[in-house]
Amino acid sequence: MVTQRSSRVRLEWGPIGADRIVEPDCLAVVVDVLSFTTALTVAVQVGAEVYPYAWDRQDLGTYAAARDAHHAVGRYEAQRSDSLTSVSLSPRSLAVSSGLLPSPNGSTISFRLRDSGATVVGVSLRNRAAVAAWLDAALEDDPARVLALVAAGERWDDGSLRPAVEDLWGCGALLAGLRDRGADVLREASPEAHVALAAYDAVADDLEAGLVACDSGQELVRAGFRDDVVDAAQLDVSAVVPVLSGERFVDARRPRGE
Repeated sequence: MVTQRSSRVRLEWGPIGADRIVEPDCLAVVVDVLSFTTALTVAVQVGAEVYPYAWDRQDLGTYAAARDAHHAVGRYEAQRSDSLTSVSLSPRSLAVSSGLLPSPNGSTISFRLRDSGATVVGVSLRNRAAVAAWLDAALEDDPARVLALVAAGERWDDGSLRPAVEDLWGCGALLAGLRDRGADVLREASPEAHVALAAYDAVADDLEAGLVACDSGQELVRAGFRDDVVDAAQLDVSAVVPVLSGERFVDARRPRGE
C-alpha cells in the first residue's frame, strides 16, 4: 500500500515507512544525520565506495570480505578497541577505499531499498545543497517523478522506531535547498514534508546547537563523541551525491568507468 499517493514529495519514517512511500522509478532519499548518511557523505567525499547492509545480519564479515571492503564496527566498539585504524560510523574514521557500513537505521533502510527499483540517494546536512541541485535537475527531466524522503529515526530498547528530530531537520534542510532553487516540485509536497521544512526553518540559524541539544546528540556527547555531532551539523561543506549503484554507494558526479 502506497501512502501519500497524491503527493509528489513524500516523507515517512523508518524501514516500514520507506516501504509505504517508495515506488519503482522514484527518487528515494535516505536521511540519517546521526550518523549513517553523515558518515556516508564523508566516506564518498574521500573517494570510498560504501556498501550498506542490514545491521542484524550474521554474515557481515563474510559479506565485507567478499567485496574487499573494510567492515565498520559500532562506534562504541571502535572506542573500546586498542586499534587506531578501526572503521566505524564516526566520520573521522572513514579514510578507506571501500567500506561496509552497517547500521540499524540508515544503512538498513538503504539495503532494504536496493531492489525496489528506486534511485536511492543518501543526504546529510553536509551535502544537502549538492543533493538538492542534483535532485532538482532529475525532477525537471521527469515532471511525474516522485521524491520520497525517508527519515531513518532511531530505535528504542525494544527495537521499535523512535522518530529522531535531527532526521526531520535533515529532510527539511533538503527541502529548503530545493526551495532556494525555486523548485516547482514543492507545490506538490505532502503535509508531512511541509512539517519537516517548517521544523528545519525553526533551527536553521543554529544547527549545531540544535544537534548538540537533541536527544540523539546528547547521547553521543555523553559518550565522548561531541566532535561527531559538530561534524554532522556542518551545512553544505560537501559536493558529493551518494547514489546506490548496484550494491554500493558511489558519487553520482563521477564519470562512468572511474
